[in-house]
Amino acid sequence: MTQSAPEPSLVFAPARADLAAAAQVWLLHLSGERRVSALTCEAYARDLRQFLAFLADHFGGPPDFATYAALTPADLRAFLTSRRNKGTGSRSLARQLAGLRSFVRFLEREGMGEGKIKAQIFSAVRTPTLARSLPKPLNPQAACALVDAENRPETEQPAWILARDAAVLGLLYGAGLRISEALSLTRREAPTGTTDSLTITGKGRKTRMVPIIKPVRRGVESYLALCPYPLPQEGPLFLGAKGGPLSPRIIQLVVERMRGALGLPASATPHALRHSFATHLLGRGGDLRAIQELLGHASLSTTQLYTAVDQARLLDAYRAAHPRGR
Repeated sequence: MTQSAPEPSLVFAPARADLAAAAQVWLLHLSGERRVSALTCEAYARDLRQFLAFLADHFGGPPDFATYAALTPADLRAFLTSRRNKGTGSRSLARQLAGLRSFVRFLEREGMGEGKIKAQIFSAVRTPTLARSLPKPLNPQAACALVDAENRPETEQPAWILARDAAVLGLLYGAGLRISEALSLTRREAPTGTTDSLTITGKGRKTRMVPIIKPVRRGVESYLALCPYPLPQEGPLFLGAKGGPLSPRIIQLVVERMRGALGLPASATPHALRHSFATHLLGRGGDLRAIQELLGHASLSTTQLYTAVDQARLLDAYRAAHPRGR
């Protein structure tokens, strides 16, 4: 028997039914018209539930449109402080504030709450300052070792699983994909044969073209040759041990075990392979604009972080090699 979707009032408890229904419509607007990713929608929904729970406690009753109309900057700061006291970091607080601003702008634009809800209250609260840390890429030898299936410490694993993990990691380092992008590929999109490029749908459903080099194709072909499960053309390319879609957590655990076996630092993660892709291209003379396109960055300033990484590596090499650098 198919289970029906929960009522908005249950999903967004303890809000009153009218506000909960508006929240549900807002999420549909984000995923449909705004084409916001499923992960971002999920995070925004979770953030809104936390805010509604705070408002219920703060005002002594289930929040509704009138509650939103009466909000002040002090109420929002109190919410952020309560989250900070529970260990929430600045980056998560900034995301929460962005989601809450999006929701209140939606309420104002749609004229909900008899037009009394004003988004400018949320604009009066300053976004938490984010300490922008530099990416932590691996050196080329470590990156290559991490994607090599022969370096896996779990020799008891079936050959097809070893090949699968190597193929996924190869896409992260060889094509600069995010792990979510690699795992969202369908069988039809598998880069094999003479395929030399792949169209990827990334954050914000923005599409980009990435080149596929021969080692990456060979890795995917090895996995396909060994995979024991049928792979429908429109189904996921990478499967878990029981034949379902592969979870990102499995790849994260694989890398955790491999970095222990290879003596790599804790910064060696699946995403570090994407950082390594960009840094190594830049170090070999890659154009910054081209790297921006390959990574799917909306802003060049994000890609420019890799220039700082490359400069830091040069300075470290200089200090280590120059007689007066010690």
